[in-house]
Amino acid sequence: MKKALKLLLRLNFKTIYFNLKYFPFKVAIKLPVLIGRKVFLSRMNGRVIINGPISTGLIQIGYGKVCITDFKRSRAILEIDGDLIFNGRAFIMQGCKINVMQNAQLIIGDDFNMSVECVIIAQKKIQIGNSSGISWESLVMDTDFHHIYDEDGVEFNQPKEIIIGDKVWVGCKCTLLKGAEIPSGSIVAANSMVTKKLSGEKSIFGGNPIRTLKNNITWKY
Repeated sequence: MKKALKLLLRLNFKTIYFNLKYFPFKVAIKLPVLIGRKVFLSRMNGRVIINGPISTGLIQIGYGKVCITDFKRSRAILEIDGDLIFNGRAFIMQGCKINVMQNAQLIIGDDFNMSVECVIIAQKKIQIGNSSGISWESLVMDTDFHHIYDEDGVEFNQPKEIIIGDKVWVGCKCTLLKGAEIPSGSIVAANSMVTKKLSGEKSIFGGNPIRTLKNNITWKY
């Protein structure tokens, strides 16, 4: 009964529109994606793909409470021109911004959690493993947006894939830029910047420049 009431409270035009736009009718009526009232559907030109069993509310965008959020004014933004792929459950909280550019892929693993006011921008490919999470006010971006050239006129700052492994926790106010790779089982400490491939599973990485702080760790929510 509580689950049914919760679903009714979260049912709105944006949720219905989103599901009917992206999925066959038999899938859409199950409402696998719930969209919060304060989510701005900016561009809906790409594809949304769900791999695996479908259930109501499997993916939720624009919900949840954290004390730093301005609940009255904050809103999430979705811009989908490429492929947004979910491999299972995902909970993306209020105020998050997701931009998947044309010909790009954002692949999100099962049991994914993203806290408030985070930003993900994919121009090439961003892949996130299973059971991973991103804390509040973090930025994940595989592009510089601007084009930078060397003395011969050759562009040298092309977008590069970002890979986040399974069971990775990215702390608050972190920045993950193009070429970042985080091994499974790891933690990125708050306010850190990652711009390269990190090595060593089950490690804590932190700082700017990033460095290994501790090995052989385990973590849980």
